[in-house]
Amino acid sequence: MNTDSAENYRDRIHLELARLGIPMQWIIDKKLPFYPEATELVRGDCAPDGRECLMTPATAIAWQNMKKAAQNEGITLDVVSSFRTIERQIEIIQAKLDRNMPMDTILTLSAPPGYSEHHTGCALDINTPGCMATEPEFENTSAYAWLQSHAHRFGFSLSYPKDNTLGFIHEPWHWFYGQRV
Repeated sequence: MNTDSAENYRDRIHLELARLGIPMQWIIDKKLPFYPEATELVRGDCAPDGRECLMTPATAIAWQNMKKAAQNEGITLDVVSSFRTIERQIEIIQAKLDRNMPMDTILTLSAPPGYSEHHTGCALDINTPGCMATEPEFENTSAYAWLQSHAHRFGFSLSYPKDNTLGFIHEPWHWFYGQRV
């Protein structure tokens, strides 16, 4: 992203944050990293519902290798969410606002647009059959135990452990490939 487009992107994000009522001071206080949208994406997999899951090329390779290694040990890993546009992140926040959820609660459940790891194409929400997607119960599955023991070998790390410094809820399903900003 060149300097002009990077500035336009940040300006757009700041406008959307203001429109949604997300205080910039909250982002500053939490020291949230800013994430530009990935520009090079490939189909890394399909979710169980058939949705295409886009990822960076390196993330897609690492995901397929990790998924295959888990499968070789009798563990099924499914990706249920991956790359997410700014627009999609806005929709997620807006839907929660439309349900009259307080902003303080929303910001423990969802990152503001521009600050979601999903924008990078390197973040995956992972699930396993028999478990509700993106629910805390994933922590009690053999898939989660396998990820805890093996994901690092494939370059993945858990983004939001219990009591994380960013203030998000514990998300045992959310894993990031590569180095964070």
